[in-house]
Amino acid sequence: MPDYGHDLLFGSFITPVNADPQQAVVLAQESERAGLDLATFQDHPYQPAFLDTWTLMSYVAARTRRIHLAGNVLNLPLRQPAVLARAAASLDLLSGGRVELGLGAGAFWDAIEAMGGQRLSPGQAVDALSEALDVIRGIWDTGDRARLHVAGSHHHVDGAKRGPAPAHRIDIWLGALKPRMLRLTGRKADGWLPSMGRIPPAELVAANATIDEAALAAGREPAAVRRLVNISGTFGPAGEGPLSGPPQQWVDHLAALSLEHGFSAYILQSDDPAALARFGQEVAPALRELVAAERGAGA
Repeated sequence: MPDYGHDLLFGSFITPVNADPQQAVVLAQESERAGLDLATFQDHPYQPAFLDTWTLMSYVAARTRRIHLAGNVLNLPLRQPAVLARAAASLDLLSGGRVELGLGAGAFWDAIEAMGGQRLSPGQAVDALSEALDVIRGIWDTGDRARLHVAGSHHHVDGAKRGPAPAHRIDIWLGALKPRMLRLTGRKADGWLPSMGRIPPAELVAANATIDEAALAAGREPAAVRRLVNISGTFGPAGEGPLSGPPQQWVDHLAALSLEHGFSAYILQSDDPAALARFGQEVAPALRELVAAERGAGA
């Protein structure tokens, strides 16, 4: 698969536990201090042991200066898209353009239904997400003076006023694994955000091809879709996996993912400040240097 040529990004994937309400805030600040580009947070609104992710992101935005923030990924069935669009644009304006939007079609339907959400079949959930993307982007499109109309089966607006526009072009990244979600990603999204533990390496080529084919069919370039990935691992002596060992071992493995499969953003699932520091201060600069050298040699 091609290297899509995106600049490399590095981030953290933080658990929003509420037993110590400041823990996630401190980890986001540590992520910024480590030089990471993104601080992202799980979103499980039905989980009483977690802080509400959107409230947390708003608080973290006020306690940081540079780092971008995103849900990883936001639970769309419990977040009304027109209101979510205005919330995202508002936080982007308040934070100086530091918000990105990670979205998921939904999982854990028993818990979603218990919170008042509507249970959807897999196909319905993908259709609902597609409609939500039209609503969200339509709310942001203040260049169009007409009222917004989206006649979806699951999400619809009928004459909604547009705005506010965000401070920068907010990227929408989809957590996608199955072919139908991958095709939606290719047609409409700015990024694909899987978790490496949930997609076997042998399936990466086929998944990328599905996204690329859908993008081309929609009149888009495949490179319009950034490939991000949640990763996990441990630093220390060489272990059993590619991300179990010293930083250089991580660099070599992630470089192959960038150059052979097009991934350009790596988000570390960790609540360990020391691991986040090593990831940002040792892995990130070395990986950027290696990928740049390989790209230069290829050119």
